[in-house]
Amino acid sequence: MSIGDTLAEARRQAGLTLTQVSRQTRIRESIIRSIEQDDFSPCGGDFYARGHIRSIAEVVGVDPVPLIREYDEQHGAPGNMRAAQIFEPATPIKIREPRNLHLGRVLAVALLAVIGFGAYHLVSTRSTHSSANATATVRPVATAKPKATVKPTAKPAVTYPAGEAVITMSAKDNQECWVGLTSGAGGTQKPYDLKPGSAPVTVTEKQQTTMVIGNPPGLTLTVNGKAEKISGTQVVTLNINPASKTPVTTGF
Repeated sequence: MSIGDTLAEARRQAGLTLTQVSRQTRIRESIIRSIEQDDFSPCGGDFYARGHIRSIAEVVGVDPVPLIREYDEQHGAPGNMRAAQIFEPATPIKIREPRNLHLGRVLAVALLAVIGFGAYHLVSTRSTHSSANATATVRPVATAKPKATVKPTAKPAVTYPAGEAVITMSAKDNQECWVGLTSGAGGTQKPYDLKPGSAPVTVTEKQQTTMVIGNPPGLTLTVNGKAEKISGTQVVTLNINPASKTPVTTGF
């Protein structure tokens, strides 16, 4: 049985296809097919043919030594090849020796470098002068002065006419109180029931007035814009004289 028949029979018994053997050996399917047909010309030489036989035999489970020996008997042993044929390339490689640079070219390159450096230095100097001139012509921007703060004008003091008493009454939070005003001798009493949260009540009196207050702590009282302090906890009587500089006096 030839080398190709042995490898093909072993591959079939191993249950391998040409594609599987090609993947494991990294050998093209066409070369494996030619080797199984005892055609070793696609291998590219005896050296590669022996390597392919060894690789395929190891994958399909065959001892490669007898097959390589048979190949050597048919195509000649590798010892007949000269060492020069193994290591020398088929096409000689030409190695170019470095050429000496011409002195004129070296001088030309140096001259161009000097000219380039001088041009760069000239342009840089002009750019610096231009930047300095531009900076010198820039005028500082005047900063806006802060505007003077306008202070709110004080409200004019409220003046009250002489001989009158302006009485303002209101109930404090969560307090309830009542007030009775009697103007002049034998005048009629005017009752005021002040509830918490209700609007203040303002009354102007020109005659001497008696003011009776129930629950004084719950009342806020001003006479001619002046807040009056009321002492007492139950019922308090105040005398109000519009003609006096201090119109409020405590009664009984």
